[in-house]
Amino acid sequence: MSLKKIFNKNSGFFIYMIFFFFIFSVNKVFALGGTPENMVLINAGGFTRGIDKNQNKISKGQFSTFEDETPAKMIYLPSYYMDKFEVSNDEYSKFILATDHPAPAYWDHHKLNEPNQPVTGVNWFDANTYCLWANKRLPTEAEWEKAARGPAGLIYPWGNNLESTKANFAKGKSGEKHITDSVDSHPEGKSYYGAYNMAGNVFEWVHDWYDPDYYKKSSDIRNPQGPSLEIISTKKILNKYEPLSDKRRVIRGGSWFAPAASITTTHRFWNNPINNSYGVGLGFRCARDKLAEPNLEARTHYMDALVQLGENKYQGAKESIENAIAISPNNEEYLNMKKLVEKSLN
Repeated sequence: MSLKKIFNKNSGFFIYMIFFFFIFSVNKVFALGGTPENMVLINAGGFTRGIDKNQNKISKGQFSTFEDETPAKMIYLPSYYMDKFEVSNDEYSKFILATDHPAPAYWDHHKLNEPNQPVTGVNWFDANTYCLWANKRLPTEAEWEKAARGPAGLIYPWGNNLESTKANFAKGKSGEKHITDSVDSHPEGKSYYGAYNMAGNVFEWVHDWYDPDYYKKSSDIRNPQGPSLEIISTKKILNKYEPLSDKRRVIRGGSWFAPAASITTTHRFWNNPINNSYGVGLGFRCARDKLAEPNLEARTHYMDALVQLGENKYQGAKESIENAIAISPNNEEYLNMKKLVEKSLN
């Protein structure tokens, strides 16, 4: 039996095995030069973005699946760093002092202004400006979701079952607790990669524009940057403020006053980038690019080729293996894979 027939007959099994081989091998690779202080490394590779409608049966109805979270799709990201904690009032105060940036709403609120509480009341431009000042950037929505759910595609950062002690959210009536927790709280609820409070505490701004149909329409599986503004609106942007009244940026993670349905790792929400409605529960964290490691990047392309071969996407597999060979031209494993892909195309 030819390899092509084997892949056709057992494609689901091959994809499953390839995915887990790749995830657990790539997570053994560490950053050259060390991870920046108070950041976590998210290694290159694939993860499942979104969720299928019937997946809520896994947790016996403990969470709801919303249309904008579907369908589930394998997404591939390069390595990057994510802040371990939400940006705190202490960190944001240093930014204000250094740049004379206006203080956000609720800056002097006695329940929200402790140094180690997350900064709240920031709009998207505040968050973006801070991250750039800190030599970082806002994470993309895909980066945020991977950092929250880990390689196993968890429903919550800690697992697939709701555990109310592991996150700060409205556990009874909306807004029952009336306060944020410190950014290093709930260590038992941190994500696989070690990021704290990816569920609850404060909603977090990300880079992307919001389009409720983006997951359904987008074919971009490699480091997606979200929909372009042209896709979600035909209006011309004249400046960064006035024309944005009907535009929305994505916010993620739920907050201290939001219900349990909002703290799943796939839940998508939105807000206008120029205002801070939900301000008492609206903050952010930053991300940073990681310099590419050639061997790891080549391996990522190779594993991508294997996955696409298993899905009978031979042209995509050819492009991926050629990318791997461009980085490591003398790798016999990659050269043999190219021959296999070329045979499959014939």
